[in-house]
Parts: sequence; C-alpha cells; structure tokens
Amino acid sequence: MLMVAAALVVGSLAFAGCTTTGDKPDTAATSASKGSAIDASVDATLTRLYSTVKGSRELVAKSRGVLVFPEVIQAGFIVGAQSGNGALRIGGDTVGYYNTSSLSVGLQAGAQSKAIVFLFMTQSALDEFRHSEGWAAGAGASVALVKVGANGAVDTTTATAPVQVVVMTNTGLMGDVSINGTKVTKLKL
Repeated sequence: MLMVAAALVVGSLAFAGCTTTGDKPDTAATSASKGSAIDASVDATLTRLYSTVKGSRELVAKSRGVLVFPEVIQAGFIVGAQSGNGALRIGGDTVGYYNTSSLSVGLQAGAQSKAIVFLFMTQSALDEFRHSEGWAAGAGASVALVKVGANGAVDTTTATAPVQVVVMTNTGLMGDVSINGTKVTKLKL
C-alpha cells in the first residue's frame, strides 16, 4: 500500500510538470516565455511577502541573493512530494531559474500550494549554492526558518544562519515546517 501511494504521488507530480511536446528541447522563445512567467510570479510573491511580513523587505535587502519559488505544489497521502520552479535574484536581477523538489513519509493527506523564499545571507552561502550541481537544504548548508517576533515583524536579531527561509501559504507565514531535504536544481532556460 505504501509503495502504491508513493507511486501515485510521485507520478501525479511528474505528470503535472509534463507538456504535450514530448522530449523536444525548448526553443529560445519557449524558454524566454517560461522565464518571463516565473519572473512575474516571483515579483508577485515578493510584493506579497513585503506587504504581509513586517521587516521582510529589510531582510531581503541584507541578503546576498534571494531564491524565490512562488508556487510549490505539495501533495501526499502517507508519502508526500512537492515541486515548483523559481528564480535566483542578485541585486534585483534574475541570474538563473531553478526547480525545488522533495519527498516525505509520515502522517499526511491532501494538497496545498506554498511559496518558499531562500535568503542567502552570506557570500559564501550564495557561492556554495551557485557552484553546486544539486543543492539540498540542511545537507551541509546551515538553513533556518525566519522567526517572527512578538511585534509581528521579522526578528532580524535571530536571523544569523547563512541561509534564511520564509515559507508562506495563501493565509500567511508558516512557522512549523521542515525544509530539510528540499533539493534545488538549476533549470536550463
């Protein structure tokens, strides 16, 4: 039963990423279109972050780079999976496109969409990410969820890990989530 559930979850997420074009490589126009769509979603996600989480604009400004996944789809029944595309921005400019994915096992059922924002607070953390073939949160990288203080603002005094993470749903900031094992790979757009 567990193997069947895992196959269904992974298969449904894989199918969701498929297109009707088969194995044909993307054309330059298709890649540009995908990049533009990701950039528009990243802009909207950052705007929502700034308007809903006090102090987030200042924290993003302090970072060396910000990796934004506007729509990460998570689904599961005992075995769960999540996947989504996003962009890395340095100095406000997009420098690359990425995919995030992870698998999990445990008590879970249902589906949701969330946004994940990785803030690279040190140059060495950003360099390590950019030069890796495949980067995983919590595997060698010191990653911490951003904490919100009693005043409802980002607590920048506790944001000391080299990589800070903000996870948001449509209802706001998520506090108790695990991002360990979340894998990030570069897209060829």
